[in-house]
Amino acid sequence: MIRSLFSLHRIRSRYVPWCLAAMVVFAVQGSLAELSGPTASDRQITLSVISLLKLDHLSRHPLDNEIAHRTLKGFLKMLDHYKVYFYQSDIDSFMSHVDELDDKLKAGDTSFSYTIFSTLLKRIDERVQTIDELLNMDHDFTVDEEMVSDPDAAQYPKDAAEARDLWRKRIKYDLLLFKADDLSKKDEKKEADKADEKGADEQSPKDRLTRRYHSFAKRMRQTDHEELLEMYLTSLMTSYDPHSNYMAPKTLENFKIMMRLDLEGIGASLQFDDGYTVVKELIPGGAAQKEGHLKPEDRIVGVGQGPDGSIVDTVDMKLSDVVDMIRGTRGTTVRLEVVPAGKHDRQVYSIVREKIMLTDSEARGQIIEHDRDGQKYRIGVIDLPSFYMDMEAAGRGIPEYKSTTRDVTRILRDFRSKGVDCVVLDLRLNGGGSLTEAISVTGLFLDEGPIVQVKDKVGNVQHYDDVERGTEWDGPLVVLASKLSASASEIFAGAIQDYQRGIIVGDTTTHGKGTVQSLLDLGRQLFRVTMSAPKLGALKITMQQFYRPDGDSTQNRGVLADVVLPSMTDVIKGIGESEMDYALAFDRVEPVPHEHAGLVDGNLVDQLKAASAKRQEGSDGFKKLLRNIDRYQQQKSRKTITLNEEKYLAERAELNAEKEEEDQLDDLTHSRRVVFDTKSFYNQEVLDIAVDYLRLVKRVARAN
Repeated sequence: MIRSLFSLHRIRSRYVPWCLAAMVVFAVQGSLAELSGPTASDRQITLSVISLLKLDHLSRHPLDNEIAHRTLKGFLKMLDHYKVYFYQSDIDSFMSHVDELDDKLKAGDTSFSYTIFSTLLKRIDERVQTIDELLNMDHDFTVDEEMVSDPDAAQYPKDAAEARDLWRKRIKYDLLLFKADDLSKKDEKKEADKADEKGADEQSPKDRLTRRYHSFAKRMRQTDHEELLEMYLTSLMTSYDPHSNYMAPKTLENFKIMMRLDLEGIGASLQFDDGYTVVKELIPGGAAQKEGHLKPEDRIVGVGQGPDGSIVDTVDMKLSDVVDMIRGTRGTTVRLEVVPAGKHDRQVYSIVREKIMLTDSEARGQIIEHDRDGQKYRIGVIDLPSFYMDMEAAGRGIPEYKSTTRDVTRILRDFRSKGVDCVVLDLRLNGGGSLTEAISVTGLFLDEGPIVQVKDKVGNVQHYDDVERGTEWDGPLVVLASKLSASASEIFAGAIQDYQRGIIVGDTTTHGKGTVQSLLDLGRQLFRVTMSAPKLGALKITMQQFYRPDGDSTQNRGVLADVVLPSMTDVIKGIGESEMDYALAFDRVEPVPHEHAGLVDGNLVDQLKAASAKRQEGSDGFKKLLRNIDRYQQQKSRKTITLNEEKYLAERAELNAEKEEEDQLDDLTHSRRVVFDTKSFYNQEVLDIAVDYLRLVKRVARAN
């Protein structure tokens, strides 16, 4: 899929996998006609949100003009991040009312969001007309001109002439992207790219861009009041801190699916690509894979219910709508009208829905034989993408509910039975999850004691302990972390470090999300019933802050690595807590007494660092990585990008900074078929560090 600088902004820190039958941030069921103004339900939800913010948010910040300014800024950023649709005069008009917004919100009035959104739709229609004209003209790629690529440096156009010139440059950039990607495909010469394959990729860049922007305009006009309310109230919530937000009813259901790691559907990951719903991946063992016909890169152009229901055209339909049509009760049939990858003819596949287990988000183990100096070491690697628990099943008392603790326990027992020498717990892509699970999983490696301290909105501090005697693994432990390791994973890493139980390896620091969010179901909050409460969505609101056993908060600062390894995630801007708007500050509380395992000290860490640095100096992989990091930082420091074809292709041949980011963040959505790729020079260094640590621990034990 061609990357576009001016698609709606993807907030990197919340970039999560939406898997079929799948999950999409906003639910869409209506049309533009529904956007005449806020509904009575909108007012009720808004009043409830305002009340809960006042009562429960950790910051205790009042809803005032400062919050109103933040809200408007965030809403405009969400709608037009690269400042390519609105005029400056639109922004000036909106800003003239900003000091009224806090009072309107207190009254439950969200009508201003409709004013802004209707203006956006008008501007989108105008820009689409301009785009059509620009796509029908010739562009000179030999001219030395540049386009502003940094949204913070961008300016809203003052008039139609400025808007046209802005879009002229952006269309040139799009066309350059097509050309560069086409050259990359030819260079790769993949076996799948056969000369006789014809399909969507054979469409001209002009045709694809025409479809892209017309499709975008159409999808924006499918927005309903629930989606608009979710965007507006989330802009309000994130004005208090980056992790509070409002979830509309459909988003809440998707959140629950992610936590219990199962859903009912066909087992496919979908994405939207220039007007089409495209199959990204098939879940192993899912209904679609078993049926056998649906393949990655196939385009779904229609969906029918049951064995003979009429097929509804899905071209240009929002992904969330398509997902809703495909998802359904296990045992029922859905019919997909599909254009297979590389072909033109349409096929209809009938697939019986099944329960889909999202195993890509659960703990997985792998034992690696690592040869070092003629001696073999058995390293047990646990890939842990999140701390999950089926809260509904646990709440209903179902004995065999899904949980991280149970899965990690099973893996560790298997490791012990097979004589593993050292355990590596990979948290590089772990964005957090259940606090309860983070505490209990930490307890698998520690023999009793405080794991985390939590401070509430009035300053009360309470510590939560591992109360289970004994451990599942008491040998050497390496925790692999990155700037994408957040929240619950930082609780784990911080406790392991404070107890001197293991070493932290990876990026300079973890993400830095040290706040606790509670999920408040608005229907139940308002009506105090559980079975018949209306579906009004939920508030994810920051109510507490995390602290390590030794007293440091993980907020903003994160957990510092003992041994730092160079990586692209360490330098990508905007994915750490400290770089986010309105992030709460780092602070400390009093430490709580606890034992020390004594498996790490300053001298040991210094030896590990020195040995790793020496290996990195002789590693071609790390040398190349450091060169790429340097080039990436140079490219990202620039506020503009050249539109001269020769210069652009030359720069991209060295390093494509946008693609480097894309590849890193796409790891969050791709199924990882290998738990720990032993061919990676980075992972080989992790294994070498693990062996160094194992040897040093044994040496200390013999000395004692």
